[in-house]
Amino acid sequence: MKRIITYGTFDLLHYGHINLLRRAKECGDYLIVALSTDEFNKLKGKKSFFDYNKRKILLEAIRYVDLVIEENSWDQKRDDVKLYKIDTLVMGDDWKGKFDNLKDIVEVKYLPRTPEVSTTQIKNELKNK
Repeated sequence: MKRIITYGTFDLLHYGHINLLRRAKECGDYLIVALSTDEFNKLKGKKSFFDYNKRKILLEAIRYVDLVIEENSWDQKRDDVKLYKIDTLVMGDDWKGKFDNLKDIVEVKYLPRTPEVSTTQIKNELKNK
């Protein structure tokens, strides 16, 4: 069984997120999503519309997602790869190169983003209405 992991906040879930999750799942058999906690988002200077538990419920309802775990820090990725026996770490290409330091223990793939949509764009458009 090939295990895949991806990381993110997944706030205001949209079809760009679904595209990423679908393509991540196509890379293997079992997809783990490490979901940023509210506390970690605060450290990153981000505020989610939905709290962690609601975002987790949304992700668990998506057929491509097999398991949702907490993302509590930038540094946990190496431990997650070992703990969950991950074969491939998948991220959107806006993170290209940022996780190459993990290539000694896991395959790292950067997938193209869905160009016409982002959570930031949605929040900005809602603010301007």
